[in-house]
Amino acid sequence: MRVSAQDSGRADRPARRGGGAVATIAVAQLFGTSLWFSANGAAPGLRHAWQASAADIGWLTSAVQAGFILGTLTLAVAGLADRYRASRIFVASAIAGALFNAAFAWFAEGLASGLLLRFLVGVCLAGIYPMGMKLIVGWAPERTGAALAQLVAMLTLGTALPHLLREVGSDWPWQWILLASSALALLGALLIHRLGDGPHLPRGRGASASRGAERRPSVFEAFRIPRFRAAAWGYFGHMWELYAFWTVVPLLVLHTPLAGQYPGLGVSGLAFAIIAVGALGCLVGGVLSRRVGSARVALAALALSGACALVFALYWRELSAPAIGLLLLLWGATVVADSPQFSALSAKACPPALVGAALAMQNSIGFSITVVSIAATTALFEHIGLDAAWLLVPGPVVGLLGFALASRRGVAPPRAP
Repeated sequence: MRVSAQDSGRADRPARRGGGAVATIAVAQLFGTSLWFSANGAAPGLRHAWQASAADIGWLTSAVQAGFILGTLTLAVAGLADRYRASRIFVASAIAGALFNAAFAWFAEGLASGLLLRFLVGVCLAGIYPMGMKLIVGWAPERTGAALAQLVAMLTLGTALPHLLREVGSDWPWQWILLASSALALLGALLIHRLGDGPHLPRGRGASASRGAERRPSVFEAFRIPRFRAAAWGYFGHMWELYAFWTVVPLLVLHTPLAGQYPGLGVSGLAFAIIAVGALGCLVGGVLSRRVGSARVALAALALSGACALVFALYWRELSAPAIGLLLLLWGATVVADSPQFSALSAKACPPALVGAALAMQNSIGFSITVVSIAATTALFEHIGLDAAWLLVPGPVVGLLGFALASRRGVAPPRAP
């Protein structure tokens, strides 16, 4: 059967548009998640205006995490993540998050009102990050690992951005940083509004879907799937390490010879480099996932980041400043490179009707773990200093073992002849 050039062009058009859609979603994700750490970028100004302590700024960050956990849990348990179109949830959440973030800049007068508004920003972020992943699955299911790698790379850059802003714009009014984040979030909402949902997932039917329709599966059914459980175990172990590491990076720089060896970069400049290199790690992992598969990339990255944590904990006293710098850069590159690959494995393991809810639930549990690991690591750091890095090592170990055990249980035994 002959295929005309016109038909061939039509067949290739979805693939080309899928590639452009991934780039659009990644940029929108960067803009939307800039709300996450906007208060951290404004920390010097907040300390001056509110007489806030470093602990108070930490509480503002924790409020965002708590809001995100509640938001993702609600999306997952109530089935909202799969009942409505991902693009609509993303757009509504980005607009609401931009407004709450701007309200923080305009109306917050102290820690109490600030905590409430940052909590609401976190709730809105629950409709941005997991829905961004679902949009990726809808547009590029054949290369989910590589596409999600671009998404997490943007999130990583957004995480590092406050350190860069603090280094180059310390004299800016703190409200400007927050309002700039709100403007970016609105631009992200516009991008997703124009893009819409991809063609490879069921369309959301809304709350008024036909009452006679089949029962929508519960999100907890995803955990009965061995491949999903394996990916979830790896993801949870990774999350124990990731955000605690990002939190203590400035402390690791400050209490090692790095800051003295490279005074021109400053603590914030070095912290930005160590965190931002994770974006490169995500992109490299995404390319490799198309050659060797998401599972191998995820497990290799998790093992490497765990090895970096172990080497740092064992030898930080003996290593030179350049060696510590290279070790932290490798750690920064690998500590987040596994995240999109574990999410890709989870998405592929789920039936299409559960993808949104399952990813939201996985995010909710994973970020709940980060609250514990951040609190434990920072508290331990006050007592034993850099030896607190030992507390990050169990995360990769548990993730690797959990993945292996869950995968083994998912293999059916051979039937007797």
